[in-house]
Amino acid sequence: MSRSDTDTDVSQAEQRERAAREDLEVAAPSAETPASIIGRSPWEIFWSHFRQDRFALVGLVIIAVMILMAVFAPLVAAWSGHEPNQVNLQALDEFGLPSAPPFWPGPEAKAPPKYLLGVDDTGRDLLVRIAYGARTSLTVAFFATGIAVVLGVLLGLSAGFYRGKIDTLISRATDVVLALPILLLALGIASACGANQAGCFWGFIKPGLRPVILIIGLFGWPYIGRIVRGQVLSIREKEFVEASRSLGASNRRIILREILPNVAAPIIVYTTLIIPSNILFEAGLSFLGVGVPDGTPSWGAMLADAGTAFRWAPWLMIFPGLALFLTTLAFNLVGDGLRDALDPRKAV
Repeated sequence: MSRSDTDTDVSQAEQRERAAREDLEVAAPSAETPASIIGRSPWEIFWSHFRQDRFALVGLVIIAVMILMAVFAPLVAAWSGHEPNQVNLQALDEFGLPSAPPFWPGPEAKAPPKYLLGVDDTGRDLLVRIAYGARTSLTVAFFATGIAVVLGVLLGLSAGFYRGKIDTLISRATDVVLALPILLLALGIASACGANQAGCFWGFIKPGLRPVILIIGLFGWPYIGRIVRGQVLSIREKEFVEASRSLGASNRRIILREILPNVAAPIIVYTTLIIPSNILFEAGLSFLGVGVPDGTPSWGAMLADAGTAFRWAPWLMIFPGLALFLTTLAFNLVGDGLRDALDPRKAV
């Protein structure tokens, strides 16, 4: 090969490299490139939609505040100098009635400044009990929701993917659970298992938070199971699933790698929507006296105790009820925001 041919090849290679570099510079987004045509990751698309919902952001802030209050409830007790079950008859008025918060309007006797939200009928600090009640309600809600979601997703994936006898068996079990009177069963199981320290079911369910968590979790999976089953029945017929199966992928790999990521959005949305339902269910059981045991602060139990004193001490019901209302409302707002942000039909 002559020297001129070699120089020609080098010059052509340099020209190709320069052309490729120019193509990259043209393709790369610049300051003049419109934002609408710059590629964004799925997380960026989700966040750009979610942050446009002001109500969802407010709900997220409320949830963060409630979680912080539950986590740092001992610090709230240390600041006030009162334990959640500490009785202080000196904080009652001269007639033995609960003292109002220091800022409460009206002629009622005012509690000392450290009792920021007043006291109940035994002189216990209402703020401290609300903080520990947030810990109780959120603990029950998160663990019970986790149990329900895990069971519902596993059974829904199995029923929708395998179909046939497995689908029939799981669907009929779902119908049976949905037909059960959950509240009556919860009342009966919680009463039976909380009546003695030995518990029931050979000691598996003992008095405490465990019966409430298990009752809510074990009876709350059919709804999410049906949602997941319906999604899987549609997705399993898609082209990418058939392509993965034709490449020799196992059923387990198809379920975990192909189907589960595509049903993650409805699972996340529905999870945020059943958390407030579980909080209200726990509060209802505690209100009826069969929820968390005595001595454990709970918003529902506080509302039940405040029922007889509402006329002369309305703050006993207002503040726990407001905490319960704001928490359930916040989770619903976040759930609606997630549903809108994860909707694939929305414009990118």
